[in-house]
Amino acid sequence: MSATTGSEIIDLVMIGGGNMGAALLGGMVNSGAFSREQLAVVELREERRTELTEMFPGIIVTESIPPCRSAVLAVKPQGVAGAAAAAAAAGATRLLSIAAGVGIATIEAAAGPNVAVVRCMPNTPALVGKGTSAIAGGSTADDDDLAWAESILGAVGIVDRLPESQLDVFTGVAGSGPAYVFLVAEALIEAAVAEGFDPDIAERIVTQLLLGASTLLAQQGDPATLRKNVTSPNGTTAAGLAVLEAQGLRSIFASAVNAATERSRELG
Repeated sequence: MSATTGSEIIDLVMIGGGNMGAALLGGMVNSGAFSREQLAVVELREERRTELTEMFPGIIVTESIPPCRSAVLAVKPQGVAGAAAAAAAAGATRLLSIAAGVGIATIEAAAGPNVAVVRCMPNTPALVGKGTSAIAGGSTADDDDLAWAESILGAVGIVDRLPESQLDVFTGVAGSGPAYVFLVAEALIEAAVAEGFDPDIAERIVTQLLLGASTLLAQQGDPATLRKNVTSPNGTTAAGLAVLEAQGLRSIFASAVNAATERSRELG
């Protein structure tokens, strides 16, 4: 269904139909907690609206914000203030922003009084339902507002409540973290190829390695113990780990997280 809603008030509007907005919509529908008839997505690009209509039958797809009770701001950072103001003008009394680097105070100023604002930092594994998100409530957001935000983000992964001051650190660890993991994957594939592996085989093996290791960690926890369990004295793993420790892998990751955190603070 595309186009307008007339005088009908939509429960939740997704403002922005890009990859993350679409991932959230898909998770919300699949969770069963949201009815398609009470959802809408706003997208300015005609071609993308056509794609979204095909992806989400029964959900209203439109280029303007319909009358609504709440909205998710899934737009680029420079568009957040405008989207917040437009959503509030359309009747939204709850806003969830997933834009990086835009503080709660900025969103609240744009939305005006009597609008509860929740700021979120998701990460890209939400695209496959394995996201890690952190939320912080604004000056008028209560527990119900935070629970509402959790119901949206929980459909695509796990959610933690943090003070806004810690969202930059979360960005440095979990927001940027997938790129760190992908870099490790690249490095392991390159190392395997250098030792004579076919590139396709190397990628297949490394991909399964990371999937298996992360699944084991998720099931058992305690990464230090898991590492020790793999490491026999004077064995192959011990030899490899000794090189990583000697070259300061831990301090490299600490520096990377710090740099990403500081950059997040600058953007905010």
